[in-house]
Amino acid sequence: MIRNVVTGRLSSPDGRAAVTAALAGIDALRLPGMLRSTTGFDAGLRDGGWDFAIVNDFAGADAYARYDVDPEHLRHREAIVARCAAVTRVQFEVPDA
Repeated sequence: MIRNVVTGRLSSPDGRAAVTAALAGIDALRLPGMLRSTTGFDAGLRDGGWDFAIVNDFAGADAYARYDVDPEHLRHREAIVARCAAVTRVQFEVPDA
């Protein structure tokens, strides 16, 4: 399984509504091999956290590759990145339990 983790820092609080909508759009995607999508804003439990996170699980690298070029995903990603001062991304393999 491939896990995709993205965190973002908004450039301004004014972008929160648009990012909220885009995160909901990512959660609503139903693509082949996409096992789960979880998004949310930082709960503020510790200082220094990023503003939001996206965590997606995929059946494998091919499923992630399809997601990465999916037009609907790209539309949501563009809306998010346009409102961020910084974004981090990592994809890693999660061994079978």
